Amino acid sequence: MNVVFDVGNVLVRWSPLLIMRRALANAPDSDEWAHRFFGHELWRQLNRGHLSEGDAQRHYMRALGMTTEQVEAVFHHVKATQDPVPGSHELLLRLHRAGIPLYALTDNVREIVDHLRQRYDFWQYFRGVVVSAEVGCLKPDPAIFQRLLEDHGLIAERTVFIDDVAANVAGARHVGLAAIQFHDAAQCERELAALGLAF
Repeated sequence: MNVVFDVGNVLVRWSPLLIMRRALANAPDSDEWAHRFFGHELWRQLNRGHLSEGDAQRHYMRALGMTTEQVEAVFHHVKATQDPVPGSHELLLRLHRAGIPLYALTDNVREIVDHLRQRYDFWQYFRGVVVSAEVGCLKPDPAIFQRLLEDHGLIAERTVFIDDVAANVAGARHVGLAAIQFHDAAQCERELAALGLAF
């Protein structure tokens, strides 16, 4: 069985609210800013690879009336807040040591992935990685799961996908993968074991 990991909120924390609280420390409405910024079409375009981070920053200033300093602070804290999810790196390492083929599939920005590659060594355990910004589509679009399978010669029925978002889990199942909705490392480990993986 192949195991495919999402990255955000599976291996590293992803918290738009925390990002905004730290980036816009004096703003009383961080939750609204988080929704406006990360719910904006610009964020989807950035994750599809249609914009560079620099281009996106300039567009955000115009679209949301933000200053250069505010936008730069958001992108700084996007990277700085992505701390390890407790237990996940240990789970990944145990799977690797058991000889289970590991892959990653992430909706992500090129510059953020570059930062995470420099910060964390878990990438070395993946036999292949699919990044939305490099393939031009986002989960749960069936095309991104098909790209994963085709690029790495995987059989859907022999592959399990782990993601924290219910819609992405449903999307993986729609194309024939087994899928686990991630809540924490211990729960994920139990569900992997229930699928018959020994590690």
